[in-house]
Amino acid sequence: MTTSLPKVELHCHLEGTIPPDLVNRLAERNNMTVPDSLFNGNGSFAWRTFEEFLMAFDLASSCIRTIQDYRDVTYEYLSSCAKDGAIYVEMFSSPDHAAETGLSYMDHLEGIAEGIDDAERDHGIIGRIIVTCVRHLGGERGVAVARQVVSQPHPYVVGFGMGGNESFGTFKDYVPAFNLAAEAGLHCTVHAGEVNGAGSVRQAIDNLPITRIGHGVRAIEDSTLVNELVDRQITLEVCPGSNLALGVYGSVEQHPLRQLIDGGCRVTLGSDDPPFFNTSIGQEYQRAHDDFGLNLDQLSAITIAGIDAAFADDEIKARLRARL
Repeated sequence: MTTSLPKVELHCHLEGTIPPDLVNRLAERNNMTVPDSLFNGNGSFAWRTFEEFLMAFDLASSCIRTIQDYRDVTYEYLSSCAKDGAIYVEMFSSPDHAAETGLSYMDHLEGIAEGIDDAERDHGIIGRIIVTCVRHLGGERGVAVARQVVSQPHPYVVGFGMGGNESFGTFKDYVPAFNLAAEAGLHCTVHAGEVNGAGSVRQAIDNLPITRIGHGVRAIEDSTLVNELVDRQITLEVCPGSNLALGVYGSVEQHPLRQLIDGGCRVTLGSDDPPFFNTSIGQEYQRAHDDFGLNLDQLSAITIAGIDAAFADDEIKARLRARL
């Protein structure tokens, strides 16, 4: 078992970490009615296609409406990660989601920061925030989000990124947003090479000031690109459980995690939207051991790669290395 192994997670969507039980509790607190169709007979989220997953995600996350809600989602997720042996987690937060529920940018950060502080106090785990824009909302909205981040700095916001529909627009549309964040000293990551192929990874690294790629697994389709990722020391935030659940790959045997590692890529493990994919950061490490054949030394190397690639400051990284 890998439970005692220190772990680092760099790829999870905060709004996508909310489990069914917490959805129901937040809905009751906020006087909302959640349709029974959101859950299956086992009490898990019910979805079959990617579109149904997005609908379930949006419906569940719409229950997050207050500062206290964001605190509770953050605290409960970090607490669960700590039980799995995680010592550091970076979470993607979406101010566009907060705005849809009537919460300001700084208010949603206040709730997340409170959850981070409480989890570190109670469990010793350290959390930090990567603010993301949504690709299918367009480049102008991306710039607006980047301006919020830059004009209202927060000590726990360590990076800028982008999720959303990979098939919308091109990475060139988001160059202004990413440059704005990078010029202000924020580290950057972006989703690419998940739904779309190796070409999307190529476009991302050619156009954006990034040091990490969210997913990036489809890079394996281009050996020249893999070599360039190695040479440029770009880290891939790989989420095998998510890839398998969404059908990016049909089986463990088809998934390129081992190939990427054997090819010299810097790789971390992430849970993406864990309750939707019936996974956790602990299960991702265990899967890497059981299904992909990584030994404990190789898993420890993934944790070290996660610390190296983290957007945290040097003082935090030193504290994390001391715990290995």
